[in-house]
Amino acid sequence: MKKVVVTGSNGLLGQTLVNLLLKEKEYQVIGFSRGDNRSGRNDFEYVSIDITDETLLYRKLSEYKPDVIVNTAAMTNVDACEENKEVCDKLNIDVVQYLKNYSKENITHLIHISTDFIFDGKNGPYIETDKPNPLSYYGLSKLKSEQVLTASMINYTILRTILVYGKVHNMSRSNIVLWVKKMLEDGKEITMVKDQFRMPTYVEDLALACKLSMDKKAFGIFNISSNTLLSIYEIAQQIAEVFKLDKSLIKPISTVSLNQTAKRPPITGFDLTKTRKYLGLVPKPFQEGLQKIKEKLT
Repeated sequence: MKKVVVTGSNGLLGQTLVNLLLKEKEYQVIGFSRGDNRSGRNDFEYVSIDITDETLLYRKLSEYKPDVIVNTAAMTNVDACEENKEVCDKLNIDVVQYLKNYSKENITHLIHISTDFIFDGKNGPYIETDKPNPLSYYGLSKLKSEQVLTASMINYTILRTILVYGKVHNMSRSNIVLWVKKMLEDGKEITMVKDQFRMPTYVEDLALACKLSMDKKAFGIFNISSNTLLSIYEIAQQIAEVFKLDKSLIKPISTVSLNQTAKRPPITGFDLTKTRKYLGLVPKPFQEGLQKIKEKLT
């Protein structure tokens, strides 16, 4: 039986991954997260923990001795990272350092989630070996977290992803699909940026990529996203289409007029060749992910 610690097990990816692993008998799952267990299930071990406390984290990991650690915990609010650099560093870089130290001593496979925001968005879509150049502090913190692992001698997997969406039992924060859906259902007009392009990622695909990485012992960096490059405005339009909501409420806006605290890359997106080849994961179009989440919600 494979023992897996999932950090950030209360989050969107954390809960999705816990649900996926518990479907099979070969995993013993331990969730590390802050506060109460929000997954709505009690058939796995849950540890309420502040993972930024190095001594405590090390003690708890030593207690469970996992074969694999999947680090889904991160500060992902791009503007908040710009404004609270110390808090951002603690969760996005220091924790990865602690997990790396533990993994090195205990020969543990460490799977870590990164982002398209490590790139400046001038030459997207990107392959795994393209040179990063982050525009925001969030992007920089995630790049530094990657460097902690790439410079180490441990068994690591970095899964880079883009704009993750989905639905789990008890969510502390929304995501683009649920937010757009809710606003349009409430009849509210929304402005969506028309000159930033992304490939949104269905959370179930990202969770599956985590599982495939452990099963196949896939080491190195892999891109995980849908295979559709869309502007944020087009993303909102497709959400309206699938949920049969009023598209006329969605107004296009340009990045310049948005006045966001942190800079965003204009065009990201990923080349998914390596992921298909080594993980055997076939990325789906955004429309397909939306249909799946629609079935889930009805």
